Amino acid sequence: MDWLLKLAFDQLVERGSLIVRAPSGRTLTFGNGQGAPVAIRFADRRAALALVLDPDLKLGELYMDGRLVVEQGGIYEFLELVHDQPAGLKKPLLGRLLDRARLALRWLSHSNGAARSRKNVAHHYDLDGRLYDLFLDSDRQYSCAYYESPEATLEEAQSAKRRHIAAKLVVRPGDRVLDIGCGWGGLGLYLAGTAGAGEVLGVTLSEEQFATAQRRAREAGLADAVRFELRDYRAVEGRFDRIVSVGMFEHVGLHNQRTFFDKCKSLLTEDGVMLLHTIGLSDGPWFTNPWIDKYIFPGGHLPALSELLPWIEKSGLVLTDVEILRLHYASTLRDWRERFMARRDEAVKLYDERFCRMWEFYLAGCEAAFRWRNVVVFQLQLARRQDAAPLTRNYIEQAEDALRRAEADAGRAVRPEGRRLASV
Repeated sequence: MDWLLKLAFDQLVERGSLIVRAPSGRTLTFGNGQGAPVAIRFADRRAALALVLDPDLKLGELYMDGRLVVEQGGIYEFLELVHDQPAGLKKPLLGRLLDRARLALRWLSHSNGAARSRKNVAHHYDLDGRLYDLFLDSDRQYSCAYYESPEATLEEAQSAKRRHIAAKLVVRPGDRVLDIGCGWGGLGLYLAGTAGAGEVLGVTLSEEQFATAQRRAREAGLADAVRFELRDYRAVEGRFDRIVSVGMFEHVGLHNQRTFFDKCKSLLTEDGVMLLHTIGLSDGPWFTNPWIDKYIFPGGHLPALSELLPWIEKSGLVLTDVEILRLHYASTLRDWRERFMARRDEAVKLYDERFCRMWEFYLAGCEAAFRWRNVVVFQLQLARRQDAAPLTRNYIEQAEDALRRAEADAGRAVRPEGRRLASV
């Protein structure tokens, strides 16, 4: 077994300092010795073999089950060391063959019909809401934030994200807006309460998010302007001046990408504008990480632009703007991970130790993927007509400035104890 571990890690680690304590009791070292050392230990021979045979699935499982123990550093430091290696290092041959098989078979696991979509969403988003309060911002924005400066806090970056999206939507007073995958309602409430939309419909498949969004609309006094429904996007009817979807397209699945864009085209008014914010891959199509698919986001898929553009073109929508948010999600996940770890004991009380190791691995692994691999966020502005959005991009900054002023005005209309003044 020791020789298998040596063969595998020799091909993965060239720099840094990795110490591996094998089940035999032998200590193996890898890398050039630079930097803070990271030490891991395998609890049994089968754990070591499992990692060598299928690291994409088994690394997370072994960490969750306590069969791979990080004795020096933490799981994030281990992932950092493994990911932050010189270009050109390859997985062992068996791993590369497994990758090819998963890529060839990925179409078999992405038939997300209405019933399966609801089940997949419930798996993640219908967890105890107190879990999300441990690490999200106060608005419960569960998607990539927008860091206007490296010093920005999570709260500031999520506020900037809302502004950035609203600006790109070019929201006009009275516009009817559809929010596909509305989460806990924060963006919809912002579009109506600050950006000036006349009517917002938010749809979700999560019962927990739906209940929270409805309550928030009532508490904000916006129940007449913002409506939330427990509904699949494919069942939405009507016409909307603006459509926004943030962090939902990843759950659509390979088979339904064309359906999604065709449906959005049918819902968008002739002069309408749509903003799609989705995680994606910067270097071409690939399969979903099997551990993420099994434990975190079943049925999920991260698209490459080369997968999206043909369906956009076939739908008749016009791509009017593309922005790639590269390291913004890495910073978001860093903040989530640090906040979660600071309150980890509370999470253990909500669930158990195994769940918390799973969640820690999820946040650390995703941060590593955004920081050192090919995972980014696409913001695609779409329309039915070429002239639906302004022709120069300075309108985005101008709209963001106007939204900042509106936010400041709203803040001045709140008493120190937090009770809003009646308008006069």
